[in-house]
Amino acid sequence: MKIGILGYGNLGKGIECAVQQNDDIELTAVFTRRDPSSVKTATGVPVYSVDDAIKMKDDIDVMILCGGSATDLPVQTPEYAKYFNVIDSFDTHARIPEHFANVDASAKEGGKIGIISVGWDPGMFSLNRLYANAILPDGKDYTFWGKGVSQGHSDAIRRIDGVKDAKQYTIPVEAALEAVRGGSDPDLTTREKHIRECFVVAEEGADKERIEREIKTMPNYFSDYDTTVHFISEEELKANHSGIPHGGFVIRSGKTGLDGEHRHIIEYSLKLDSNPEFTSSVLIAYARAAYRLNKEGQTGCKTVFDIAPAYLCKESGDYLRSHML
Repeated sequence: MKIGILGYGNLGKGIECAVQQNDDIELTAVFTRRDPSSVKTATGVPVYSVDDAIKMKDDIDVMILCGGSATDLPVQTPEYAKYFNVIDSFDTHARIPEHFANVDASAKEGGKIGIISVGWDPGMFSLNRLYANAILPDGKDYTFWGKGVSQGHSDAIRRIDGVKDAKQYTIPVEAALEAVRGGSDPDLTTREKHIRECFVVAEEGADKERIEREIKTMPNYFSDYDTTVHFISEEELKANHSGIPHGGFVIRSGKTGLDGEHRHIIEYSLKLDSNPEFTSSVLIAYARAAYRLNKEGQTGCKTVFDIAPAYLCKESGDYLRSHML
């Protein structure tokens, strides 16, 4: 199976790494909006202008789209689904139905498969919410994110006047986690579920009190959370906060029995050293599924809910039944 990467940032580089662990997949090309001569891939894969992508539609089985959900993917995924089987990691939850409809129309027009919103949330967490709801219909869902770097929140801090650099961590509140695991079905506010911890490098002479106040009162990002701000040196930020870890928990608490007398907890958790590399590994598995589905003659848009697990694995059905079932 031959794949292409559109966009060579953290996610695109993660895809390049993931290909090395899947011997049934070959990376054919990387496409960029930058000057291709300025982009050097880690494994020597050729880099082309994004303007040349459609010319190579017969050389690529699946195009993995590594752009952002805000402005890139709503345009790119429907456009490229006319020419390629495509995968994206679109994660603006409220706009998924709209995105699905746009990609579905384009993919059917082109006779291709598009699988959207692939990753760990949405993606693996979504599957676990679905499985748990199907098994325990009388119950309650909880999702916790972290401890991990929130790239969007980190960027929001960096946009404050006087901030040179910053990293923000989302951290589940341990007491809330334990209450959920204990089966008490608590009603939790946003503030009770997560805290936000910020590590900030201030410009020389900047007003740190003002910066801290602007962070803690920022609507939609920090004002609804208990937020801690640490001012540190640039050297300390690079030494201790250069990675992109993340993870989290999906928990469903439910009841069975005639009177709901028996309680059950389903929990799925992730602890990731590298958010983009893990997400890339999920994208590669679903790229395999897209290729197989299209070979069977299927077209249109799919989500992780629509893909049978056997399509994700390179092994045969016989192997899966004898080794994993």
